[in-house]
Amino acid sequence: MINLGGVTRLDRRAFLRVAGAATGAAAVGGIPEIVRAQKAPSFPKGTKLNILEWVSFVPASDVEFKRLAAEFGKLAGVDVTVDLINMNDLNPRIASAIETKSGPDIIMMISNWPHLYADGLADVDDLAEEIAKRDGAYYEHNKKVSVVGGSWKAVPLCSVPSTWAYREDWFKEAGASKFPDTWDEWRKVGIALKKKNQPMGQAFGHSLGDPNNWAYSVTWGFGGSEIDHSGKVIINSKETIEAVKFTVAAWKDCLDEGGLAWDDSSNNRAYLAGTISGTINGASIYFVAKRQFPDIAKVTGHGHMPKGPGGRFYNIGGQGRAVMKYSKNQQVAKEFLRWFMDRPQYDKWMAANDGYTVGPTPYWERHPLWEKDPKLIPFREASKFGRWPGYPGTPSRKASEALVKYILVDMYAQAIKGMKAEDAVKWAESELKKAYA
Repeated sequence: MINLGGVTRLDRRAFLRVAGAATGAAAVGGIPEIVRAQKAPSFPKGTKLNILEWVSFVPASDVEFKRLAAEFGKLAGVDVTVDLINMNDLNPRIASAIETKSGPDIIMMISNWPHLYADGLADVDDLAEEIAKRDGAYYEHNKKVSVVGGSWKAVPLCSVPSTWAYREDWFKEAGASKFPDTWDEWRKVGIALKKKNQPMGQAFGHSLGDPNNWAYSVTWGFGGSEIDHSGKVIINSKETIEAVKFTVAAWKDCLDEGGLAWDDSSNNRAYLAGTISGTINGASIYFVAKRQFPDIAKVTGHGHMPKGPGGRFYNIGGQGRAVMKYSKNQQVAKEFLRWFMDRPQYDKWMAANDGYTVGPTPYWERHPLWEKDPKLIPFREASKFGRWPGYPGTPSRKASEALVKYILVDMYAQAIKGMKAEDAVKWAESELKKAYA
């Protein structure tokens, strides 16, 4: 065992030993028991299971997921197929499958999609609650996006947080021995960096990831929000106006001014090319740097989203897996998810992701991979501060409409282009009232 700051960490062998003992005690029947006992298949011959996933940004994740699916198929006597498609193609496939009542038995859900497709998803209350009983309560954002009208419509699988990737060497030269803890400190360092022609980078175009991560996290950090708990639009506040003014100042003083045209990959390329000193991103920049730009990887660190007057927040939608209501193999689908989320299997998949994904409960904060590379620790901790579009209200269809219309992103972009902060916020208020009508 390793003890860090009073928190006990387990090496991988000890972790699996404890995990195996715990799951053995907790499991009652089902596929986990079949695996441990190597029993004969429990489903009729010819039973099939089809799973639809995205193409992961970490290739090893897809390889391990497929390997585990094949292992389940062998143990349960089920013909399992896994189809991988690009993230942007998932929504059309889900909509088509529900409309035609045919398609995959299990489909990946991102952010609040269970709220969008709730009528086409089977309830998985027993399974989701069984996992929470074993591994501890889900992070709030994982639960919020998966529970619709009091019923679990997806099993929370993981989150993919974005933190700040930054050049430790350049920040140190600018007077920062670590990543700034507050937005005010961040701006001071950013001013010094841009004067040295080493700006930070942030996208403000229409791309689902990075632009929204800034727009939501900064709005919440300054105390603003789209709506209140009841769903009333409250974006037009002094707190939101201050967030917009801060962003405009940061744009001029700290950021690469090409970011209005950037998408989710532009900042990755800029960072790896050495033209920016920091950017909001998942762990993928670091992984690519380790493979292709080792000199950059050595001087890359990760820092938390800075705190504002309202606190520290991350825009993290979370991921889940849904069993489709039309599926004739719902029981097999649930047993696969039960088996996959059992600790011995999930451990292998999480290890393959190497820090790109974070488990849906605090139990997985103890996974030894976090100690293998301490540079990834901010990703482990990010879920504690995770929120969802529509916070503090529900991640509803209306919240999704506001998200996909880029209302908050465009509020900031218009102010950057010259619109007064107050007018940009009024514009956002008008658009949000339409979305939430």
